[in-house]
Amino acid sequence: MTLSRLRIVLSLASLLFASRSNGAPDADPLEPGTKAASEWIKTRLETARVEDEWLSSKPLLESTVGGLKERAETLEEKRDHLKAKTAKDREEIEAMQAKNAAAADDLLAAETRLQALSAKLAELRPMLPPRLSEALELTFRSLSGPGLAVGQRMQLTMAALGRCAAFNRSVTCGEEVLSIEGEQGSRSLEAIYFGLSHAYALDRAAGKAWYGAPGPRGWQWEPRPEAARPVAALIAIYNDRADPDFVGVPATLGQPVAENAGK
Repeated sequence: MTLSRLRIVLSLASLLFASRSNGAPDADPLEPGTKAASEWIKTRLETARVEDEWLSSKPLLESTVGGLKERAETLEEKRDHLKAKTAKDREEIEAMQAKNAAAADDLLAAETRLQALSAKLAELRPMLPPRLSEALELTFRSLSGPGLAVGQRMQLTMAALGRCAAFNRSVTCGEEVLSIEGEQGSRSLEAIYFGLSHAYALDRAAGKAWYGAPGPRGWQWEPRPEAARPVAALIAIYNDRADPDFVGVPATLGQPVAENAGK
């Protein structure tokens, strides 16, 4: 039965119940049934309306669902194609990320070793020859600064080690201001260094000489008055003011200066 026919039948039934209720002078015993029938008619009309709307909308909804399914399938195909196309790139990215993580770990380990090496250099600085220690003042000051990058720390550390290695391979001579224990204040002396191992200082006017070497308290100068003439000869030969010759000078091998002081 269509919705229009149902509405006609229900309207006739409603008129029939209404005529019966109007013709009775007293309360109609069928009134409760009439009300129930009226409510049922309204409910049935609403149900029929909803069914008609559903029947009219069903093709459109089914078409929409079909379109959405096709679109979902198309998107899935595109996704699978994109995954297959970018699989190599994703593998390369993952490999690069792993390399970056390993590089970061190596960088952290290198920074730790560099910091330890810098600290060791700072501890050994008092044992360096005064001339070299003074030349490396800016380098050591930079190494002790906060927030130093790994590259800068590496550069400064290698520069300090390079200067020490170069100094150790050469004989260095010249005038410099030295503070010697037991002497009053700093004084300008002639000094000649044999690498990092030992050196001689000369006060030509006073006829005094000192032997210097690394000791337990850092670089130390030991007075050697008997060496004034030999040290003067060494300095003269170095400066080409005398012919090359063998010169006997005091030296201490294998023992710190402090252990041989006074011998």
